[in-house]
Amino acid sequence: GYESQSMVSASTLTALAFVVFSVLPNAKAFQPVSLNLGLRGFSTGRLNQCLVHNGWRTPASISMSGALENDLMVRVARGEETERTPVWLFRQAGRHLPEYEAYKKETGCNFLQLLEKPEHVAECTMQPIRRYNLDAAILFSDILVVAEALGIDVEMPGGKGITVPRPLTGPEDFKERIPKTIDVQEKLSHVISSVKLIKKELNGKVPLIGFSAAPWTLMYYMVGGTSKINQEEGERWLQEHPAEAQELLDILTAVVVDYTSAQIDAGADMMQIFEAMGDFISKESFYKYAMPCMQKIQKQLRERHPDVPLLVFPRGATYALVDLQQAGYDVVTMDTNTARAATRDALAADAQAQTPPNLRKGPAGLQGNFDVKLLKEGEGSKAEVEAAAAAMLEELGPQRLIANLGEGLTGKEDPELVACLVDSIHSISDKMIAERSAVGV
Repeated sequence: GYESQSMVSASTLTALAFVVFSVLPNAKAFQPVSLNLGLRGFSTGRLNQCLVHNGWRTPASISMSGALENDLMVRVARGEETERTPVWLFRQAGRHLPEYEAYKKETGCNFLQLLEKPEHVAECTMQPIRRYNLDAAILFSDILVVAEALGIDVEMPGGKGITVPRPLTGPEDFKERIPKTIDVQEKLSHVISSVKLIKKELNGKVPLIGFSAAPWTLMYYMVGGTSKINQEEGERWLQEHPAEAQELLDILTAVVVDYTSAQIDAGADMMQIFEAMGDFISKESFYKYAMPCMQKIQKQLRERHPDVPLLVFPRGATYALVDLQQAGYDVVTMDTNTARAATRDALAADAQAQTPPNLRKGPAGLQGNFDVKLLKEGEGSKAEVEAAAAAMLEELGPQRLIANLGEGLTGKEDPELVACLVDSIHSISDKMIAERSAVGV
């Protein structure tokens, strides 16, 4: 098999396509559901382009794990060029959708109860895929399922968001209540079953993104209880109980690796790590405690799943994006306040100075960072959304970009404006890429 995309020319791909399809009866009319080529680092998009150019009627994508009709996200994460910029949205499933609220009423379930049954998870995951022209689905879940698996109670009192009613009170409480290890196949079996069911329902339409909170974010909730109060508690643990804090982070890191690996085994095509509480840790503590956890997660996932793209979002700590590129993440995410062009330039300069150990062996792809405020009902217009999407694409360029938000949807957004954003990203980037290709840029 080819070990490097750069080794594969268009003529080689066409020859490979000829060999693959000519051995089959009626090859040019053959429509395989899945073709496992087993080529490490192979560009599925380039093969499809060559096949179509030479008159072959093929599935829209042929991938290592099966057919994907739309593989734009995967191709961007691997450093390949695409015909348009892909887009998905943080919290794209859930409370901003009328059909989600209707489903909760129909089932009589609240958010946490929906997460308990794979059929509910699959339905909620699929709702935004049916409504919008999104380029990926993301598992409908919560960042605190790992904490729950470790025995931490999680509740959702009305109007207060997700809370931990009995956070860890100190080192002795931690040692009494938190096990050294867990079997994620047992404790999180409902999530793993959900991934399998979602993959079946997607039927190759778009990739499925799995995810987990990063260890610091999990620890923040486990010792503080909520995102709204006790915001200094996590940092206090790091300063006053450094040994126990490190032990807790080590336990969480091991569980996150096993949990995300199990999602990939169940069918997830990409993996997103959310360091959502970067605002509540000092820069010094971030590099001492949080960053080593994310480095271990990347290293161990890459060893277990060498071809699966890894994405990371250190919200509130995007000063670390260059370092996360050097940690080997394939796509790094900007929050709303991150400078766009400066970030792109910094990643390029860093990759030139030292080759990152990511799939591309070059600058990481970027993800983000549309301002979600423009999507709120009554606060933005379609013209404003389209103009802001165009400005973002102009600043970042349409290639090596996964368009997304700078933070998650809040539930107050107008679905028509959300649809406008998705469609604008596609139409504007398609035009930009075609124009740049025409002039050789």
